[in-house]
Amino acid sequence: MSDRHEPRFTRFSLGRVLDDLGLTLLEVVHGRIDDQQDIGGVVIYDPVDEPLYPAHAVVLGVGVHGSEGLGELIAGLSGHAIAAVVVRSPVEITAATRALADEHGIVVLGLARGATWTQLAALLRSLLAEDDVGDTHVDSLGGIPSGDLFAVANAISSLLDAPVTIEDRSSRVLAFSGRQEEADPARAETIIGRRVPERYRHHLTQQGVFRDLYRSEDPVVITRIEAEVDMSTPRVAIGVRAGDEVLGSIWAAMDGPLTDERRITLRDAAKLVALHLLRVRAGADVQRRLRAELLSTALEGGSGASEALSRLNLAGQPVCVVAAVLTETEHGGAASADQALMAERERFADALAVHLSAMRPGSAVALLGDTVYGILPEPNDPTGDHAVRTMEDFLDRVGSRMSAVIAVGPPADDIGGISRSRASARRVLRALLEPAAGQAVTPHEPSAAGSTGGRSRSGDVRARVARLSDVHASVLMLELRDLMVSRGDEFTGPVSRLMEHDAKQKGHLVDTLRAWFDHFGDVAKAADMLFVHPNTFRYRLRRAVEISGIDLDNADDRFEAMLQLRLLER
Repeated sequence: MSDRHEPRFTRFSLGRVLDDLGLTLLEVVHGRIDDQQDIGGVVIYDPVDEPLYPAHAVVLGVGVHGSEGLGELIAGLSGHAIAAVVVRSPVEITAATRALADEHGIVVLGLARGATWTQLAALLRSLLAEDDVGDTHVDSLGGIPSGDLFAVANAISSLLDAPVTIEDRSSRVLAFSGRQEEADPARAETIIGRRVPERYRHHLTQQGVFRDLYRSEDPVVITRIEAEVDMSTPRVAIGVRAGDEVLGSIWAAMDGPLTDERRITLRDAAKLVALHLLRVRAGADVQRRLRAELLSTALEGGSGASEALSRLNLAGQPVCVVAAVLTETEHGGAASADQALMAERERFADALAVHLSAMRPGSAVALLGDTVYGILPEPNDPTGDHAVRTMEDFLDRVGSRMSAVIAVGPPADDIGGISRSRASARRVLRALLEPAAGQAVTPHEPSAAGSTGGRSRSGDVRARVARLSDVHASVLMLELRDLMVSRGDEFTGPVSRLMEHDAKQKGHLVDTLRAWFDHFGDVAKAADMLFVHPNTFRYRLRRAVEISGIDLDNADDRFEAMLQLRLLER
């Protein structure tokens, strides 16, 4: 068990995390807690595809059961510097596994029943929230580090002698104090789910609690008589506001009367929490802008790229660049539509950042213009297959809520390589957004559920995630078209003569030749494609040969005509 007496925590130590989460979610099964060692990240254990383990990571043993499974997990982590492993309680642990955990300095934690792994991962990431843009000066508000809402909640809890939560206007839990195990089942469910369950929220709304809470500057008391049976401990809540804007609320599960001292404490606490919430909101905007500037500088590869990579903690390691764009977004009218689209892009960037924080710890993500860019650590992945799978998994998770395409650049070992990886990703992204005429992009076979591909309006199966090797022909076709446009070139030769004939006679000879090429000279299929009789198709094809002068038996003539037809479709 842990040996902790008046610990002095580093900012992201395991001791700090356990103190914040308390016994509501985690229990220490075995091991000594090091309050001076920062946690390096949160990783979900995968027995099939070994993830990247940052130093001093917390490993979530999803699906690991029994003493044998725990022993195998710890043995498999022996080559990594792991801070702790978490498995579902009750935990079976043998003497041999204890000895192995001690040998490698791994703490064994148990996840309480009723809590989901998704909830635990979200809580841990919100607590860790590592500063990926380098060290910054942390101001103090009311003697508490600015924006540290968990420290604020613990301070209020000490003053009120009651477990406390700080919530936003949507009843999402932003932070909570220790001692939550002293409250009732309703509070435990709220902490585990990181928001007030809908049935309680509906009950409180019907009761007029939120109306009173946001209209008054005084605390509101919710007694056990008015609440549901599993909300046995009375609540005292107070709104948190900045001027006329309601930012959220503070909730205390508190027995005993609301004394004048407690009322004053809550009113003062609401003012302090308002300052911290404003600081968090302002800090998030500043951090987003700073991260975007650093990422942009690193991608451009100029004189400041090296420093930017260092501040993003990505210097000196192989990486790759990914580029993503939302598709099929629909918004109604003008300025409001632009704002909605920008907000949607920011949500997409945030979602990708959260996904990569679990799957690719150390990644940097930012929205630059209308494109979301990411720089991902890529050790031991020269082909980029792992990055492609990570991006496909992300799109599968966001599902129909966010339709997007993602391009993956090649691995890079230096600043110049990062710039080239970005350029490659941009070329691929363009091919995914506007595939070359008539050319289906199919780098990965879609599953039965369509997990890796979607269908375009023309019915071609097209990728949602691709590398240059997957769409190289499409990329070259688009760039050849650009070359023609930049030089002012016009179509000449056989195809040009067919175009002129069709324009004058309202004919279909260009379509006839294209259908013949598309079906490898199979007249029956080509005729069916154009909804004409095969004899009619043969007549049109003879006319196309006569007018254009093309020799369909000549490979060079066929290639030239097919290339021009592809470019013509654009």
